[in-house]
Amino acid sequence: MAGPRVVIIGAGVVGAALADEISARGWTEVTVVDQGPLPATGGSSSHAPGLVFQTNSSKTMTELARYTVEKFCSLDVDGKPCFLQVGGLEVATTPERVAELRRRHGWITAWGVEARLLSPEECVEQHPLVNPDRVLGGLLVPTDGLAKAVLAVEAQIRRATGRGVTFLARHEVLDVRQADGRVTGVLTDQGEIPADIVVCCAGIWGPKIARMAGMNLPLTPLAHQLAWTGPVPALAGQTEEAVRPILRHQDADLYYRDRFDAIGIGSYGHRPMPVSADDIRPFDEAEAMPSVLTFTEGDFADAWTETQSLLPATKDAKIEEGINGLFSFTTDNFPLLGESSEVRGFWVAEAVWVTHSAGVGRAMAEWLVDGHCSSFDLHECDVNRFEQHQLAPAYVLARDCQNFVEVYDILHPLQPSGDPRPIRTSPFHTRQQEHGAVFLEAAGWERPQWYEANSALLEGRSIPTPNDWAARYWSPIVGAEAQATRETVAMYDMTALKRLEVTGPGAAGFLEGLVTGKVAKSVGSVTYTLLLDEDGGIRSDITVARLARDRFQVGANGNLDLDWLTRHLPADGTVQVRDITPGTCCIGLWGPLARKVLQPLTDEDFTNEGLKYFRAKQAYIGTVPVTAMRLSYVGELGWELYTTADQGQKLWDTLWRAAQPLGGVIAGRGAFNSLRLEKGYRSFGTDMTYEHDPYEAGVAFAVKLDKGDFLGKAALERRKTSVRRQLTCLTIDDPHSVVMGKEPVYDGERAVGHVTSAAYGYTIGKGIAYAWLPAGLATPGTPLHIGYFDRRVEAVVAAEPLFDPTMSRLRG
Repeated sequence: MAGPRVVIIGAGVVGAALADEISARGWTEVTVVDQGPLPATGGSSSHAPGLVFQTNSSKTMTELARYTVEKFCSLDVDGKPCFLQVGGLEVATTPERVAELRRRHGWITAWGVEARLLSPEECVEQHPLVNPDRVLGGLLVPTDGLAKAVLAVEAQIRRATGRGVTFLARHEVLDVRQADGRVTGVLTDQGEIPADIVVCCAGIWGPKIARMAGMNLPLTPLAHQLAWTGPVPALAGQTEEAVRPILRHQDADLYYRDRFDAIGIGSYGHRPMPVSADDIRPFDEAEAMPSVLTFTEGDFADAWTETQSLLPATKDAKIEEGINGLFSFTTDNFPLLGESSEVRGFWVAEAVWVTHSAGVGRAMAEWLVDGHCSSFDLHECDVNRFEQHQLAPAYVLARDCQNFVEVYDILHPLQPSGDPRPIRTSPFHTRQQEHGAVFLEAAGWERPQWYEANSALLEGRSIPTPNDWAARYWSPIVGAEAQATRETVAMYDMTALKRLEVTGPGAAGFLEGLVTGKVAKSVGSVTYTLLLDEDGGIRSDITVARLARDRFQVGANGNLDLDWLTRHLPADGTVQVRDITPGTCCIGLWGPLARKVLQPLTDEDFTNEGLKYFRAKQAYIGTVPVTAMRLSYVGELGWELYTTADQGQKLWDTLWRAAQPLGGVIAGRGAFNSLRLEKGYRSFGTDMTYEHDPYEAGVAFAVKLDKGDFLGKAALERRKTSVRRQLTCLTIDDPHSVVMGKEPVYDGERAVGHVTSAAYGYTIGKGIAYAWLPAGLATPGTPLHIGYFDRRVEAVVAAEPLFDPTMSRLRG
């Protein structure tokens, strides 16, 4: 089939890849426009140095890079290869970086890419120019290498053209036409091109093009220095462009590549140099090309000094040329992929570097043609993931510049972002500060990790101290708060969790068609259920509370859930969805004494008979009106208590006065995470994502195949009999061997899976790690090992849940 009329804006490495991939799937009524000449259009692809390192903490980003490598290795232009697979070498010059390379080796191993750690001597064997006195170790990925970006563009243009795709060079886009909330075409300086779908692959011009469709794209072009030496005498006579691995010296924010007898040097060690997309010159007005700015030699001085130390042979050469090249940065270092939430048919594939370009081309083609992406989990990359504050220009600029500075830094998984903070504070914030809260950030919210005021809880307790890495952003108070929750009662700030309200006469039927469980039940019912994609993959896990005949409250995971529900709204206006998070707040009151705290404060019946497990009711707690839901993410008796933001502090004070005489505490996210893992509760985005189905993830109990049709049901019926992998609970006896997530799991010497969530279980006295494993290894009692830095941590598969398997405490 020819498919719909598609216009791709931008013929760089992303636009060319998308045109190739989408035409290979049968959509050939495709036009690609670019303001520059082909194949070197003047964007980032035209000057990119081409280093492709596949190692990334994100499984998805590694998989996008791996596909790019595989595809580029298969491409050539008239016999000239599009990829030089010379390998990738990262070197360490500090003990901290040695440890970081071991962690990175764990990631790449977990994601299934061959890699090995090297001794200093082996680093020099791989790259003889490296100073043996500087290097302490290295990480080699043999399949990394150099992408010839312009050649790859040309090769993919030729393939797509052969299938009927039209490429129009020298066509400047002036507007994205739309009518009735849908795109209708693209206006260029040479006329209008009708379109059913427009995909913006404009790179550094992305924000400018997106604004034409009314879309705020959180992307900043930043200049990044790339310099080239003249001939290096030690390389005299090198006739091949590259023979040594591409090289990263992340301790100094530097990377290197061969170019015959010269060396290319890239630096992130200079000041951030942001540029507005509106200020980038047109192709014909630029000195070299639009994405290339004048080299600022002073910014490169430290990089050159460090280069001569790491690669002493460069002392016999000089810097002969250099550029400040523009690349796209985002606030969380992930690409921006997907369809506008406001204008149907307007899609973006932005902030994509050469490293991931072909993978993104394939992902976008699948998404467009099939309605979902089957090859990659894109939840981290979806352009609609952002909260409103994350689209503010000042926020985007600050975070993008910070990410430039930190691009090679060693970042802890719990390390909070820098300025601007604080952005969002709950009504409890002042009280939390009074109790010495140590705040981390969640979706812009200041969320306590623990409270220093609880240090007295440590008396008489033995809280094991984890290893140095796990002990960062941790305190033994975390363990004391977790134990106290199980012993008495604790208050948790749950405000950061997104709350949506679904209303209207069609609300019940609307939700029934989207979720896996039965939610059109009696008023007061609460249901844990799943949102699925067409292929049966988990889009999210949510709770749905029916608070009135035509009003439901949805406990969601983030803005993507709001976007998903909104996209599926019926056209007849019988259902409305709105985000009520900013105007509301929530306290989780949990623990064996929770009822003794709550019942004296209200005239409503909070006994087992008065409010059963997974039921909700309206009540007054003192003078505060609340919606009380009897659920617990920590596995204890208790309630989520919701009220409006203006009454939040009053609710806090009322509960706290009642809890103190019973030995109650306030507790933070560190304790919460430990408790939920003891109970085996999953976290979407960490334990399960789009690539997993309910049977693999251990949440099949939330699927009711005997109900009416729902999105993804047909796919589930096909998938339920072929479970090849399982989310599996592992326990670790060594109290100091607390892992952090994303580590490889080994069966003997074979890497067989990876850790998702992990914590120490302060009730059960063991480390806990959930991991994706082959189904054949998910049998309780199976011994395994977890790769953690330079160690193999002994672990064993355990039956779950680890705590209160009879649910007696929850239902008590």
